[in-house]
Amino acid sequence: MIRLTRRVFPAFAASLVFTLSAPTVIAQEPTPGPTWSQEDTVRIVQQVQKKLAGLTNLGVFDWLTFGIHGKTLVLKGFASRPTLKSDAERAVKGIQGIDAVDNQIEVLPYSPMDDRIRAEVYNRIYTQPSLRKYNANQGNLGRAIGPGAGVALAAGGITNSPPMGFHAIHIIVKNGNVTLYGVVLNQMDSSIAGMQANSAPGAFSVDNDLIVQGSASKPKEK
Repeated sequence: MIRLTRRVFPAFAASLVFTLSAPTVIAQEPTPGPTWSQEDTVRIVQQVQKKLAGLTNLGVFDWLTFGIHGKTLVLKGFASRPTLKSDAERAVKGIQGIDAVDNQIEVLPYSPMDDRIRAEVYNRIYTQPSLRKYNANQGNLGRAIGPGAGVALAAGGITNSPPMGFHAIHIIVKNGNVTLYGVVLNQMDSSIAGMQANSAPGAFSVDNDLIVQGSASKPKEK
């Protein structure tokens, strides 16, 4: 059995948060143009992962992916704050070999309702005993963002003050609709996370896009 410890969180985080989706990106246009060598591609992917992982404002309510199209780096995903979109582009555009950055990161709309849902889903997932191993803080929002901060307080500005530390399960909320992203160790953990998210008051729908470690993909759970 694979066990998660705090010592493996940094390496595990890099593998969870960033995905190389080159086939999807390249398929958007038939002629990608000049490409990098295999050696340069490996170097650039590693540097992009490192740069994005170092973003201090990347949190549990954000999800970033990237792909390549020729010598253009394509950034995708969701940012709960506009600064993350611009910071991500600024972090990678100076990497040697990248000719351009196509920033397709979607900035999520500001919504007090969505903030309340983020807080509710967060607490329902990360207070589950079987899912606490995916949270470096090992607790709920009160522990994650400071003493005395419960759901009601967190919902007043959780987007601007998200829970600290590494989280393997990312929670994206847009107009009341929830999507879970990340990688978990087994199907049971994925199912539990999906059920907990579905129990959150105010959520219109829940898409469970969590990947089970070692599996290429999994069916969505509504």
